[in-house]
Order: sequence, then structure tokens, then C-alpha cells
Amino acid sequence: MVVGSLRLETDVAIIGGGPGGYVAAIRAADLGLDVTLIEERDQLGGVCLTEGCIPSKALINAVEVAQSAREGAKFGIVFSDITIDLEKLRNFTRQTVSGLTDGVAGLLERRGVQVVKGRASFDSNTSLKLEQSDVGGIDFKHAIIATGSRVRRLPYGKDLGLWSSTEALQVPEVPKRMVIVGGGYIGMELGLVYAGLGSEITIVEFFPQLIAGADADLVDVVVRHCTKQFTSILTESKVTDIQKNGDAFLVTVEHEGKSKTIETDRVLVAIGRAPNTDNLGLEHTTITLDDNAQIPVDQQNRTAEPNIFAIGDVTPGPMLAHKASREGKVAAEVLADHQSAFDNRAIPAVVFTDPEIAWAGLTEREAEEQGIDITVGKFPLRALGRARTMGRTDGLVKVIADPETGLVLGVGMVGPNASDMIAEGALAIEMGATLEDLMVTIHPHPTISEAIMEAAEVAAGMPVHVNPPQKRTS
Repeated sequence: MVVGSLRLETDVAIIGGGPGGYVAAIRAADLGLDVTLIEERDQLGGVCLTEGCIPSKALINAVEVAQSAREGAKFGIVFSDITIDLEKLRNFTRQTVSGLTDGVAGLLERRGVQVVKGRASFDSNTSLKLEQSDVGGIDFKHAIIATGSRVRRLPYGKDLGLWSSTEALQVPEVPKRMVIVGGGYIGMELGLVYAGLGSEITIVEFFPQLIAGADADLVDVVVRHCTKQFTSILTESKVTDIQKNGDAFLVTVEHEGKSKTIETDRVLVAIGRAPNTDNLGLEHTTITLDDNAQIPVDQQNRTAEPNIFAIGDVTPGPMLAHKASREGKVAAEVLADHQSAFDNRAIPAVVFTDPEIAWAGLTEREAEEQGIDITVGKFPLRALGRARTMGRTDGLVKVIADPETGLVLGVGMVGPNASDMIAEGALAIEMGATLEDLMVTIHPHPTISEAIMEAAEVAAGMPVHVNPPQKRTS
């Protein structure tokens, strides 16, 4: 273990260089503070950039390009031979990540942020000790905990060579058969990637619905597509054991009250993420963890220690990079004595399946669970001109509103470009827009974005491109 003797002083010490930490560092430096960022990885950007969001989207895009080429036949465009060069694909992903991490390092350097490599933990509420670093410790006025999260592992099979998303995104091989444990967004996205590369995919999901956070009508569209590309989808199922049998794996699954064994060449475990709140030395502060091992914070992302803030995956709420970035800006502004708070009404969520799913604000499921009266307008993509020109008519957009005021409470969608379009829904919710605001906003034609306007018209009872609601007869 290497421990440095150098000791630093700083206005703000930020632990973690991911999308929360480095954004907080940049914002704090721009506000005139002396900032030190501590990161134990060799590259900046955190899990999202180095082994999560960015490499997965690079792979997803590559597979979608190949799939689009195959589907070109329906437009009269025929490719005789489509092959995938795995080494070029790996290099593309590595170069994409490297370019972005270098960019983050450059932004921090130009802001005068001091970046220190090492593992930091608190030894008081105003100081840190560092391990594996040239720096022995840091004394700070303020600190921001932005240590992110890590993949959850199964309680068994630790030495069997099971994949997590980290290994899968490196594409070390394309197995003929693969079982994916977990049908959330990570399992579904990587399942479609490997199916596109040629693997036979079996999904095993504990809950009744895949992608449990989204409304069922959105997920159903994706499931219809996935049943054509996956070998099997087992919901309400549980993996109880995994054994090695030569080069193969034997996966025992409880499904419909019976136990069955599936032989496969690879097992990918995608059962969620756990916050990195252990080994932080929090016992040397007044900070305690909640039942989910996360750090409670107020609207300013302040912890029980007034000078220590926490952001991103270590705090309650969805584990999303864009949430962490927003919280990083809030924390930096607050400790610089600016008026700021994380009072956002909508945190958009996106699942980069084919087709994409996205939602923001209140979902129909949440409204039902909370007993909230809502009006819902759904517009099918089959009634949209642009969707027909793309040959992508399986999907819908829906707007959820208050039945009395027309206030937009939520927006959900499944279809092409959903990941880009959901920002309009989030903006509408943040600005307190009504159905009328969406209806009178001129959307360009022909585009997929028109479906948001059309869904608002359905919710208001004034649809143009679908049949009007039936009038009740007395």
C-alpha cells in the first residue's frame, strides 16, 4: 500500500470523478472556489463514462446500424452480406470512452481543479485520509461525496466467471448461448446487444414485468420486439443456483412453481447497483446511512454534517447520471453561498432498447398506487406520418394530466427517438405546462415529436388524427 506524506488544504474536496463529481468540481471552480477532486480510477468520468452509459450506447448504436441494414430490404435496399468485426467494434468503444475522459480531464485542468489519484475516506468532518496516493491527507472547508455505485453480485457463483455489465461491455466474446439474470434496463439493453451480435438470449426476471419502473403499456411494445430476438423470457422467475459443467454453466431457475435447469455458455448478472457508501469513514462524522445504504440529504444535498454534501447514486432516488450532474451543480452553488436547491419535479428515465422507452414525471402506475385522479391521452405511432415513413409504427406517446386544470403531470413514450423527445416532456412538467400549452405549440411536420402534441389533444378530448372519444347517449 502506497501512502503519501503530502498534506493539502482546499475549499472543496470532492470524492469521485463521475458525472456528479466532475460537474460539481467544474461548477465550484467557476464560482471562484479552490477545488480538489479525488478519484481512485485511472480515468475520470466514473462508471457511466468508462464502463456504463457511454460504452453501452456505442455498442447499442453499432448493433442498431446492423439491424437497420438488415431491415433495409422492406424499403428495397438489400445488403448481400453484413458482418461484424469485433476488434474494430471494441476499438470504436475504447476510442469513444478515451476521447470523452480526456475531454473531462481537459475541462478540469482549464478550471484549475487539482485532481488527486487515490482512495479517500473521512478521518474527521473536516479532513480526509488517502490511500494508494502520493497525497497523505486533505483538510477541507466543504466536501462532496460523489462515489457512485457498483454492480450487485449474486450471493453464489463468485468464482465461476459470471459476467457483470463491466465484463459484457468489453465484448470479450460472443457466446452462442447466454442467460441474463435480471430484466431491468441493463439486462434488456445488453440482451439486445448480444442478440444483435448473434447470441441466443434467455432473460430471467424475478418480477412479473420487465423494466419494472415503466408503465406496462410501454414495456409491452418492447417485449413484442424482444420475443422475436430472444430465445426465452422468463418473468416471475428466480435463479436459485449456478454450477459449472465443463465450459458450460448450469443455471437452476424456479419458474411457475417448478425447477428447471438451463445450460448456457455465459451468465450475465444484471440485478441492479449498490451505492458505494462503505469504507468512507463516515463513522468519523455524524452521517448515518438509511435502510438502502444511501446517505440522506436535504434539498440542497446537504448531509447531517452541514459542511459535507452528497450527490448521485449514494443518495436516495434513481441512480441516473443526469440526476447526479444536476445535484452536483446544486451542491456546488449552495456551498458557494448561492440560492439553489434540487427541487426538480421530473427526472427523465430512458431505456435504450429497440424501440426506446422514456418517461418523466408521474406514471400511470404511480397515479394508481397513490390514488391520484388523472386524465391520460395516448397517441399511437401508427397514426403518425413520420413513423410510417420510417417503417417504425409500433409504439405510442402518452401525456398524463390533471383532469381539472390540464396541468401536465407526466409523459411516457416508446418508439424511435424517445430518448431525445422525452426532454420536451420533462421541460413541460418543470415549467408547469398544461395540455393547451402542448397543443398550441407548433411541432414541425413530419416528425416523431408531433406525437406529443397529438397525445395532448387526445387527453384534452380534441384529437385530430385519431377517432374522437365516443359520445355517451342518455
